[in-house]
Amino acid sequence: MKKQFLEIGKIVNTHGLGGVVKVMPWCDSAEFLCEFETLYRGREHLPMEIERASVQKNMALIKFAGVDTPEAANALRNTILYMNRADVELDDDTYFIQDLQGMRVVDADDGREYGKLHDVLQTGANDVYEVEAPNGRMLLVPVIPDVVLDVNFESDTITIRPLKGLFDDAD
Repeated sequence: MKKQFLEIGKIVNTHGLGGVVKVMPWCDSAEFLCEFETLYRGREHLPMEIERASVQKNMALIKFAGVDTPEAANALRNTILYMNRADVELDDDTYFIQDLQGMRVVDADDGREYGKLHDVLQTGANDVYEVEAPNGRMLLVPVIPDVVLDVNFESDTITIRPLKGLFDDAD
């Protein structure tokens, strides 16, 4: 089941005297984090309206409504920020990593289960699925159309057809 609220960053410091906070992005980029009008604070997902946001040195500088002093900003330090998935429209074949984690990875031809998706490594050229096999070994699966054939959230499976030799030494 997909979570409604996804972790997007962490407030790590204050910036200046006007209540601005510095946020370490846990998403694709600080720019993406700055596109929101509202973020949600803590496990309670308390809404926080963004008055303005900018990027400085790969960090997001955010001024939240009602946070007007350095003391108020400092009180938010170490707070986890969440986004509401309803606020984002993803392109086809684009997924949130948090949604993929834990999905079963199976073979397209014989149905063999390779393991569960542990993480997604973002290498630049293409992502790589890190799959934890039942024996604890990590298998690396390149996320390319020839290998990853289907991602099905209803059955909680990712169907792959490994390239010849990809898992030869994995047994």
